[in-house]
Amino acid sequence: MRPSSFAVTFALDGQRYALDLSAVQFVVRAVEITPLPHAPDCVAGIINVRGHVVPVFNPRRRFHLPERELRPEDHILLARTTRRWVALVVDAVDGVVECAGNETVPADAVLPGTDYVAGVVKRPDGLILIHDLNTFLSLDEEQALETALEPA
Repeated sequence: MRPSSFAVTFALDGQRYALDLSAVQFVVRAVEITPLPHAPDCVAGIINVRGHVVPVFNPRRRFHLPERELRPEDHILLARTTRRWVALVVDAVDGVVECAGNETVPADAVLPGTDYVAGVVKRPDGLILIHDLNTFLSLDEEQALETALEPA
């Protein structure tokens, strides 16, 4: 049996998603996002976090969900990848859940070819897709982001 892990769950259009708890640093209310010219499509822009420029990912674009304007009640998840700090705009942060080993299915068993999904958690109240921020961007998108961030 696989060991349990913990994940921070968040919502987008009523669907629940999650990030591994160890990647999430903190959550803040939505703030103004500055557009970042020449960034990949799934990058909404940048924000200033304690004096550091942080790229903001728009998971709606990556997951092919309808676009909508940023709302004051939205949240921004600040997380750490192996390369940098990143932020994700989400509708709401639900909290932390324990993902028992017997509840978690590897992503390739359910969603083959979806690199940015690390696994699926089967919970009594529905499925939760656990995402891997280290693979959220393709190599080309990662290089484009690096180039776009240089002037920032």
